[in-house]
Amino acid sequence: MKILLAEDEKELSNAIVAILKHNYYSVDCVYNGEDALDWILNDEYDLIILDIMMPKIDGLNVLKILREKNVDVPVLILTAKGEIDDRVIGLDLGADDYMCKPFDIKEFLARVRAVIRRKHGVTSNNLEFNNMFLNKQSFELSYEDKVVRLGNKEYQMIEMFMSNPNVIISSEKFMNKIWGYDSEAEINGVWVYISYLRKKLISIGSPVEIKAFRGIGYKLESKSDS
Repeated sequence: MKILLAEDEKELSNAIVAILKHNYYSVDCVYNGEDALDWILNDEYDLIILDIMMPKIDGLNVLKILREKNVDVPVLILTAKGEIDDRVIGLDLGADDYMCKPFDIKEFLARVRAVIRRKHGVTSNNLEFNNMFLNKQSFELSYEDKVVRLGNKEYQMIEMFMSNPNVIISSEKFMNKIWGYDSEAEINGVWVYISYLRKKLISIGSPVEIKAFRGIGYKLESKSDS
């Protein structure tokens, strides 16, 4: 899952980015509302975290512009503890949730998960495909009685696959969603992590496999479909 964080307090921004990356999210960060709008309108995110008090354009106006442009990406707003009116305005403008600063890390992560779940219309922290399960809190992939823990990029890739089973996903899509446009990583890094995932699928006796389509991308499918 890819998140944009718009927070002008750089120390707090760095801390939030570290927390999110530790929990296997891809994160871009900006420090003012003008950049936030530019990045959101030119990329694809699963969640926007918006501080209200930002230079150039404040968070509430960023949110207002997004909703006027029919951008329906979920938004979690950050507010100072006493800004009750701003929280109400933010929710009325189309924010999906809010957090008061300072906040508890566990509650923050729970709200992030809840907002993203609502976007995808799911109620569980598990993804399932052909009786194989991905736990989105423990980052474990399981089939029957076998379980394997995934690394950060492995988890993000299998999450994309299991959210889009039987759909071909291009290497460029993986690069954008997981490594980011500004990454210096080579695109063959996608193939490297695909090979890691294939080994882990085999290790749990998974009934699904990752099939390559030369020059197009990769697809997660049942072995019986091959």
